[in-house]
Amino acid sequence: MRIVVENLNVDFEQRFQLNNINWTIEDQHHWVITGTNGAGKSALAAALAGAGDRLSGQILGLPERIGVVSFEAQEELIDKERKKDDADIMDVISEGTPVRDIIFSDCLDPDTAQQLVTLFGLDYLLARAFRKLSTGESRKVMIIRALSCKPQLLLLDEPFDGLDATTMGMLQNHLERLVERIPIIMVCNRFDEIPDFVTHIAYMQAGELTMQVERQDQDAYDNLYQLLHLKTTDLTIPKAEAETAIAKLPANQPLVKLTDLTIKYDEFKLIDQLNWTIQPNQHWQLSGPNGSGKTAILSIITGDHPQCYTNDILVFGFQRGNGESIWQIKQFIGYVSTALQWEYRVQISLRNVIISGFHDSIGLYTKATDRQKQIADQWLALLGMNDRADAPFQKLSFGDQRLLLIARAMVKHPPLLILDEPCLGLDDMNRQLVLALIEKICASSETSVIYVNHHAEDKIIGIEHFLSLEKNQT
Repeated sequence: MRIVVENLNVDFEQRFQLNNINWTIEDQHHWVITGTNGAGKSALAAALAGAGDRLSGQILGLPERIGVVSFEAQEELIDKERKKDDADIMDVISEGTPVRDIIFSDCLDPDTAQQLVTLFGLDYLLARAFRKLSTGESRKVMIIRALSCKPQLLLLDEPFDGLDATTMGMLQNHLERLVERIPIIMVCNRFDEIPDFVTHIAYMQAGELTMQVERQDQDAYDNLYQLLHLKTTDLTIPKAEAETAIAKLPANQPLVKLTDLTIKYDEFKLIDQLNWTIQPNQHWQLSGPNGSGKTAILSIITGDHPQCYTNDILVFGFQRGNGESIWQIKQFIGYVSTALQWEYRVQISLRNVIISGFHDSIGLYTKATDRQKQIADQWLALLGMNDRADAPFQKLSFGDQRLLLIARAMVKHPPLLILDEPCLGLDDMNRQLVLALIEKICASSETSVIYVNHHAEDKIIGIEHFLSLEKNQT
């Protein structure tokens, strides 16, 4: 198989444009597309899959069956399932499509699909509604669908993001067995996740394919690696606005105390009698495989889980179930997650996204003060986005959106900052920026951090407490 891209120009709804792409993918060549956030990595992969409005140029040699994994495809399927909630026909509430149907309906290779279901430990989830899965679990489903369509080409946009280390290793091993017969093109921000079978690196910059490097060319490879590991230096975190600063909590009182926490669905116990206390100025790393309950515990703390009223939970001085409102709880929390990013769809400028953090709102519905605008602009300068302050948030790349939401969560210096895989979808340069920012927060005396992460190497200086969960399938 030989795929040739000639003078390709593609427009993506006037949000982004690929320009003059020339690229040849030879048989037995396996590529990684890399570059900084917003460079066009995902756009190039999407163009190969047929997305965008082709302005000129051509792509020759594309096969009929292409297996695709991407955040966009995952979000599209989740949106489709969520829309079933909006259907109000005969007052029947949709339970959503079960995982079994999502995987096996129209599946061309059910044997491979079942093998991967078992390999990824999803058998016990087959009857559950797809929309009720965690981010990592739904990611696994998307991967299984792509690998079981008898693909003649695999386009994998950040396939390892959201997966725990064990699952990532299993997926890499499975891909290793496919490389002799299926070409693989992968978008990958992290150089340390590039599989050994990758033969070439394509570097995107501002919508153009500016570098094509053979992996065996060590000098060229090292130069590209160094380019993607550039760091912003001399970091300074903007201070909070005095008028909207959060009242300090008593120093001798825990921020969070969970006593014998139990989360169960019918007879299945996701969490069984967990005890966890977070004191002021403590920083925690929360880890565990997909489906072990990390997201559920976070939603217990934030007050978004219905079982928070059936457990012994003390948060920020409130004993849950005594008449406190959810907003009394949330005012003390800054939060970043993939789910929040999917929900943040309002048409709003970059500056106002950050300012919305002062009000814990999705969107901005209160006139910003001059001081709030000043603080937001300081954050934008820190993130290298000060020239785009008035640009719309929805036109940013996935990684740049994540950076904005992290700034939004940090803007008030909350007593508790919850970072649910904050580096998900970020290139190496921005990942290092985010890690440095978190270290700055941990070094302060104002904010405690819960850091959820699958990557052991992304350690944060200052985090000295660890809670590791195990997956319960009984």
